[in-house]
Amino acid sequence: MKILALDTATEACSVALNLDGEVIEHFELSPRRHSRDLLPMVESLLAKAGVTLKQLDAIAFGRGPGAFTGLRVATAMTQGLAYAVDLPVIPVSTLAALAQQAYREQKTSHVLSAIDARMNEVYWGAYKAENGLMMPMLDEQVIAPELVSAPVIDTQWYGIGTGWAFREQMPVTVFDCLTETWPRAYDIALLAIADFTMGKLLPAEQAMPVYLRDKVALKKSER
Repeated sequence: MKILALDTATEACSVALNLDGEVIEHFELSPRRHSRDLLPMVESLLAKAGVTLKQLDAIAFGRGPGAFTGLRVATAMTQGLAYAVDLPVIPVSTLAALAQQAYREQKTSHVLSAIDARMNEVYWGAYKAENGLMMPMLDEQVIAPELVSAPVIDTQWYGIGTGWAFREQMPVTVFDCLTETWPRAYDIALLAIADFTMGKLLPAEQAMPVYLRDKVALKKSER
């Protein structure tokens, strides 16, 4: 099974290949350069792995939530590449990808993911590990830090993502949190395998970002 994964939902830009369970990745922090950097990164990674687009089984992408422009870059690139060789696409939550990263790196089974959504809000989600993959425990939302909540569990939560810069305002308790981290295509490539196996595939034209929010800036009266 060969799945290409893309993510440009935040300041980070990353691509990854899941080759029968072995993942290779190219990750960079490149704010405002996603549209320039993404395709060369894809081409470089495919060349490094000796794989062509036609040999892939699907293309996964970080569907959000995240920055409006970044989400459009990954979605458009996914559509273009998938159209070119008639591949299905797999949208993957960026909040779930963060939770998967926490599980992969910290071996923690219950994770609260938070991405700074600007405008004094965070993108928020709660996840638990099931068979090595992070599954949602509540609907993702965009919300003020002081209004976040988490399901009651018998263990402690771990926090991950830039939204945890608002930790002091959040009425939830975590045993630790990592703020200087971003969603990675590596974890999108891992999560995409489960969706591929279950047949959760979309045609390229149905690849759509998930914003969670309808506006991108505060009005003067709201500042």
